[in-house]
Amino acid sequence: MRDRHMSAMHRFIAAALLLGASTAVTAPLYAQETRIGIERGAAPAGPTLPDVQGGEVDLSDYLGNGPVLLEFWATWCENCEDLHPDMLEAHRLYGDRVDFFAIAVAVGQSERRVRSHLEDHPVPYPTLWDSRGEAVRAFETPATSYIVILDAEGTVAYTGIGRDQDIDAAIRGVLASEPAG
Repeated sequence: MRDRHMSAMHRFIAAALLLGASTAVTAPLYAQETRIGIERGAAPAGPTLPDVQGGEVDLSDYLGNGPVLLEFWATWCENCEDLHPDMLEAHRLYGDRVDFFAIAVAVGQSERRVRSHLEDHPVPYPTLWDSRGEAVRAFETPATSYIVILDAEGTVAYTGIGRDQDIDAAIRGVLASEPAG
């Protein structure tokens, strides 16, 4: 019983920290200006995660094969809700050149709740369920509303957090730095 109580307490503390960090920080933070999360230039290994439709996605299959955008989010995250229209527009503009993934963190929400949320707020790209925090650890995710963009070689080119990120400019910057092919 004590172990279950401690586990619940740890989940509560983690949720409070994520919520506090995601709502307190609203200005864009870039890896080149202030280190938030994973270091710019890092080349993390991508974990294999279930998608909310019942399949699996091995992120390693995508890293190093073109630009990839990862959005760490939660159904309860107000900053994530504010970013939603920008993410949809970015996917509309760049979805043919950048692989997009929404990664639902397993803090304060269930996979069932995420699926239900997506019925009302669909996204045109895969939503992955990070039940064990593998992607959170791999990308050193400090909070929800955290965006990581990896370049074509699979190295971190951008990190940002909060509702005021300029996703369009970040993607354009990554695409502009690609070698002409």
